[in-house]
Amino acid sequence: MTKSTTVSDETLDKKPKKQSKSQNSRAAAPLTLDQVEKNAARFRSITIILLSFSLVAATISLGYCAWDACQGEPSDITVNYGTDGNSANFTEGSIAEIASKVSPGVVSILTEVRTTGFFGQTSTSTAAGTGMIVTKDGYILTNKHVVDGANSVKVILDDGTTFDEVSIVGLDPLNDVAFLKIKDASDLPIVTLGDSKTVSAGQQVIAIGNALGQFQNTITSGIISGTGRSITASNGNNAASAETLTDLIQTDAAINAGNSGGPLVNATGEVIGINTATSSGADGIGFAIPISSVKGMLENIIEHNSSDRAYLGIYSINITPDVAKAYNLPVSTGAYLYSDAQYSAIVKDSPAAKSGLKDKDIITKVGGVKIGSAGNISSLLGEYKPGDTVKLSIIRDGKEQTLDVTLGGYKDSQAKTKK
Repeated sequence: MTKSTTVSDETLDKKPKKQSKSQNSRAAAPLTLDQVEKNAARFRSITIILLSFSLVAATISLGYCAWDACQGEPSDITVNYGTDGNSANFTEGSIAEIASKVSPGVVSILTEVRTTGFFGQTSTSTAAGTGMIVTKDGYILTNKHVVDGANSVKVILDDGTTFDEVSIVGLDPLNDVAFLKIKDASDLPIVTLGDSKTVSAGQQVIAIGNALGQFQNTITSGIISGTGRSITASNGNNAASAETLTDLIQTDAAINAGNSGGPLVNATGEVIGINTATSSGADGIGFAIPISSVKGMLENIIEHNSSDRAYLGIYSINITPDVAKAYNLPVSTGAYLYSDAQYSAIVKDSPAAKSGLKDKDIITKVGGVKIGSAGNISSLLGEYKPGDTVKLSIIRDGKEQTLDVTLGGYKDSQAKTKK
């Protein structure tokens, strides 16, 4: 019979285990009163430190949560900027496609103007124009002359939705442009703004507007006939309303009365101009304000509730080949800082003066963009907001150099900025 033997763990460990002296002393020696007090003090210190860390962590966590809650959902006060689609052409059926894409963001604008006669009698007249929605919460671009003197403004969307509470929040002091805001609007259809600096003659375009004030969102097509045009525009036969508009886009797309303030659109559906005027002496000649020239002021109104326009503070002559020859200038495009009066071409204490610009300097580029076919200096500066710093390329005494200038701001005295 085979015996079974049970071997325990203790049996395998023949040598007795030794305890270290330190272990024995800590286990056996009694603590003195002084040691007890020291240990208690040490425990209290550790507890206070842990509580302090916990309090700091809780504060950081609550602060982050509060910040995160304040952010909320992404704001719909944003402008939709497209890529440069000016090289595209319309294809068969694409005009209808682009028109249906853009039209929901194009609105009819109805205004009422109340006047008081010599004997105190009151009369009310109405007018109509066009505008385009640029943010989902109801910012609208249109012409200044569309809302000039209006006591009330009404906006009608492409689907017939009507808004009666509309404010004029900004007027461009240099251009026929007005900025409107629909009160308490949300989730509205918007247009996409393109880049007017790269448009060219022969480029295909469509114009959308409230033709004759009674045919909402009429579509006409044509081409860009020219750029950099200057005209003197007036509201009907009212000579007092005449103003000089420069750097306009010329088009043969039909722009009728009531189309003012509507979009001029390229073949990808991007707005490249604001339709503003037609020639009374010829057919097929209409004009639009380059959209890039209003972007800075639009962003300033949206971001800062301010209708100030970017301001440099110069008197300049737009250089053409004839001007270059007359003044013996080394370039055929740019802005020549020159005044033929007794005062300086640099306004005192202006951003231009602070940047170091001098009389007879020639500004050739604004922010790296060459003055000329892309626009004159006023249009190029129109892309910036007051407070922006922009790099100017200049020629002084025949030598090229660059200057950084921080733009100031000024506004039209008629503007009533409010939300």
